[in-house]
Amino acid sequence: MLRIKGTPLGCLNMSQITEDACREAEIYRDAGVDGVIIENMHDIPYSFSVGPEVCACMTAVCTAVRRVCPVLPLGVQILSSANQQALAVALASGLDFIRAEGFVFSHVADEGLLNACAGDLLRYRKQIGADHVQIFTDIKKKHSSHALTSDVTIEETARAAEFFLSDGLIITGAATGVQADPRELRDVSQSVRIPVLIGSGVTYDNIELYLDAHGMIIGSHFKYGGHWANDVDPDQVMRFMEKIRDLRKKK
Repeated sequence: MLRIKGTPLGCLNMSQITEDACREAEIYRDAGVDGVIIENMHDIPYSFSVGPEVCACMTAVCTAVRRVCPVLPLGVQILSSANQQALAVALASGLDFIRAEGFVFSHVADEGLLNACAGDLLRYRKQIGADHVQIFTDIKKKHSSHALTSDVTIEETARAAEFFLSDGLIITGAATGVQADPRELRDVSQSVRIPVLIGSGVTYDNIELYLDAHGMIIGSHFKYGGHWANDVDPDQVMRFMEKIRDLRKKK
């Protein structure tokens, strides 16, 4: 989770940022995770106006992480909702996927009004020759009001994203670290034929609720004290992955 120079909390030079990102990636790699997402989450407050310096920094960091994790599936998310920029970074860095916000249906995020982007995003992916970069999309995303689409269920949103060619759906709780509703996982999984992932709130103690998901995106739980802004806790990651491996053997 990066803190890019030029943002309000930016205080590290590029060599420090890159070193930290590679160190964390190596922790995840050595613990046996299935993939890693690189994200500029420390760049608060987030803005829809993402400057070229952010894209340049993210490309440099992603390229460095790819070097230390040459085989591990890697993705990138650039906040906020810089989905085309993330595609460009992924293509330049040799990454495998992006996480995209605002794919279908407008909603009010804490950064402002976020409109759907699927049509423009997939056309951009085609134009730059990045069809091999998968796009995993949040639906009814966290840190947002969905009053505008209160008459659209999460299942209908999921089917719309599938129809608009999402490669996979991400279900979250209301905020970072907040547990997703297991019932939504069940209902969405029964509504679509593409992968469904859990994007927030998974912990060592509740993994069993989400074993039917195609993947779990874990951030806060892997940090010291379970707080997203802290450093990665290697023991916590290893403990979690040991339980995952045991559960997979039993399934």
